[in-house]
Amino acid sequence: MPAFLEIRDLVKVYPRGARALDSISLDIRKGEFVVLIGLSGSGKSTLLRCINRLVEPTSGRVIFEGTDVTLVNGRDLRQIRRRIGMIFQQFNLVRRSSVFANVLAGRLGYRSSWRTVASRPSREDVALAFENLERVGILEKAYARADALSGGQQQRVGIARALMQQPQLMLADEPVASLDPATSHSVMKYLEEINKTDGITVICSLHFLSLARRYATRVIALKDGKVAFDGKPADIDEERFKEIYGQEAIEVEIGPERSRPQPLSATEAALLALAQDTDVGRVSDR
Repeated sequence: MPAFLEIRDLVKVYPRGARALDSISLDIRKGEFVVLIGLSGSGKSTLLRCINRLVEPTSGRVIFEGTDVTLVNGRDLRQIRRRIGMIFQQFNLVRRSSVFANVLAGRLGYRSSWRTVASRPSREDVALAFENLERVGILEKAYARADALSGGQQQRVGIARALMQQPQLMLADEPVASLDPATSHSVMKYLEEINKTDGITVICSLHFLSLARRYATRVIALKDGKVAFDGKPADIDEERFKEIYGQEAIEVEIGPERSRPQPLSATEAALLALAQDTDVGRVSDR
């Protein structure tokens, strides 16, 4: 039985010879919550963007549910992208537009050209937009301008917009990089919910190992464009950590499950308790 997503010998070489991906081969199973980790420049974002062809691979294949994404163009590529949601680090919202309008933009791949030009969404699209806004706990902000929202609220809008595609695969590129710890857990819990409740496969790049250990069913570490680790979150011990990030790495948090326990500060303990014990819809994002 073929994998849900197959990546075969994927290579991406940028101008001037920078090799971002070096013969990556992976099989992603349906329903997995995969977290990509690695230092900045390791290839995480490039890999995600090659999957939906926002970045063109130099060579190799990406096969999504039996279709080679690297070979299709035009309408066929658009149809594949409809089934692959994308959440961005910087939210990518139209800041002067309402939250509702930003969420509706997630249906553009399904709307007829005349509705797109006339900006007349169908009743079904309107109902779906309200449903997804309610799902991420931000329905009351539907008619607020996107730039009036906090960072965590804007990322919720990004999740609701991606859900409008009714995707089978969700790609999330450092979705919590600019958020505080409590808000980061809040956003990650929404991704966890759509993975478990809807069965949507999630591939998410993260910076912190603590988040990877909490939410991932599988962790893939990249180093210099190659796979340095592929396995269960619990299997990343201190030695593996050093192999991935280097002996002197100090910019990466191992997290509360670290193999050499360190006491949490009172603030860290409070934030961790809030993230673990509070329902998704009730976690503050401010």
